[in-house]
Amino acid sequence: MQDTFICPHCGKQTKCYRNPFPTVDIIIQIEDRIVLIERRNQPFGWALPGGFVDYGESLEAAAIREAREETGLEVKNLRQFRAYSDPDRDSRQHNISLVFTADASGEPLAGDDAKNAQLFHLDNLPTPLCFDHAQILQDYIVGKKRKSGTLSSRPCL
Repeated sequence: MQDTFICPHCGKQTKCYRNPFPTVDIIIQIEDRIVLIERRNQPFGWALPGGFVDYGESLEAAAIREAREETGLEVKNLRQFRAYSDPDRDSRQHNISLVFTADASGEPLAGDDAKNAQLFHLDNLPTPLCFDHAQILQDYIVGKKRKSGTLSSRPCL
């Protein structure tokens, strides 16, 4: 990749900046299960619904849109969970994902980039999961256990 390019508007030499791409992933819970999609495109496999944030779109709007496009579900109680930024989390390029949690009802229906959409219990997830989604879901499970009091939040001494 070049370090500089010629600006098409002013003709000046300008430095090229490479920035990570913003993405969203959504942990959608329906009763005691979560929604995963089977990806239609590479990398193939099971993943959380999600995708790229469009220019001019908020993270929250992107999460709602991606949930609707890939699962046919209207989500409610959208909440930020965590951000994941490991440069190697996606083999295609450096993506930063803000992960949301949300509730929904009904049956997921695959659409857009999803070949399949299915409900899974957290203790019976398909393997392997794409990207870093296994780590995201492990963090989610630990958070749920801490919240319910089944896992101590105090560090071991």
